[in-house]
Amino acid sequence: MRTQPAEPNLLIHPDEVERFDRGGGVATVPYIGRWNSGTALVTTGQTVFQPGTGLPLHSHNVEESVLILEGEATAEIDGDYFDLEVGQATWVPAGVPHRFLNRGEGVMRIYWVYGGRDVTRTITATGETFEHLSANDKGGAPTS
Repeated sequence: MRTQPAEPNLLIHPDEVERFDRGGGVATVPYIGRWNSGTALVTTGQTVFQPGTGLPLHSHNVEESVLILEGEATAEIDGDYFDLEVGQATWVPAGVPHRFLNRGEGVMRIYWVYGGRDVTRTITATGETFEHLSANDKGGAPTS
């Protein structure tokens, strides 16, 4: 029997940081703890997807790891599709097009870690590049 994984042991809690509305039913809470100084090697947080939502195909300038904390996900990574359940994780190399979609009937919540601080996101369809979680980095959308 699979049990729900423990929450990450974070130095701050979601109610202590601003929620970043990506639009289209997708919201992100970045975690920047005191351990994550300007010289740190990671950026981390959670993104919540409402039913039937996802992100457009995109890539980052750094590697990304994603752990499914709640719900059911479909990951598209470099043209391949993977179904992910609670407790499962995946990794995406820098520059590889990918996206995550909520394929379930409830909320999907992912925990992500980027291998760097200065993260950018490039939308595959348009080629536009944004600083991660900047005012222009929206990109949540209904999938149906």
